[in-house]
Amino acid sequence: MLTQAPIFQLEQVGFQMNQQQILKEVSLTIHGGESIAIIGPSGSGKSTLLKIMGSLLSPTEGVIHYQGQNISEIAATEYRKEVSYFFQNAILFGETVRDNLAFPALIRDESFDEARAIRGLEKVSLDASYLDKSVHDLSGGEKQRIALVRNLMYLPKVLLMDEVTSSLDATNRDVILNYVRQLNAEESLTVLWITHNNDDTQYFDRVLQVKNGVMEELK
Repeated sequence: MLTQAPIFQLEQVGFQMNQQQILKEVSLTIHGGESIAIIGPSGSGKSTLLKIMGSLLSPTEGVIHYQGQNISEIAATEYRKEVSYFFQNAILFGETVRDNLAFPALIRDESFDEARAIRGLEKVSLDASYLDKSVHDLSGGEKQRIALVRNLMYLPKVLLMDEVTSSLDATNRDVILNYVRQLNAEESLTVLWITHNNDDTQYFDRVLQVKNGVMEELK
């Protein structure tokens, strides 16, 4: 559900590394509750854009405002509670799935809500038995789904998805896409999703293309 207030405003954002201009003068306004697909060839700057928005990289030019505040002025730990970056390849830690799903509560000094974790697992077609499974015994698709549940144990305002389904089969891809679409529709979760699958773009409010560091809006 789209809300009126801008949640992000990017003003002439650029990124240069080793004298190579990776992003050029990206200006963009995103409203709360929007779902946006980002497409473009490999190496075009898509992931760099998302990492800058996730406060994993700092722009070398321009400024990004989140809810009216320059993100460089927001404590990274607080910002990442609201703007969650989901990596292309899931990284699980500890020994069990429980270790991973309890971590968001641990860093907030709160008790682990097992019932919430089980509901999250069920949303991605897993069940309560997974809580005590070893992370070393999981398939790639299971790891990716569990990493998503971990990111969503506390619902952020923005979810940045960096080609997270590119290495998954169609079943796992659809499970993740459908869950995120549900959260966008029912909870007004703002979603930016990098994809190489053009069929996915039909499910998003807007489609942005990044090519040679330049962004263009297609839809």
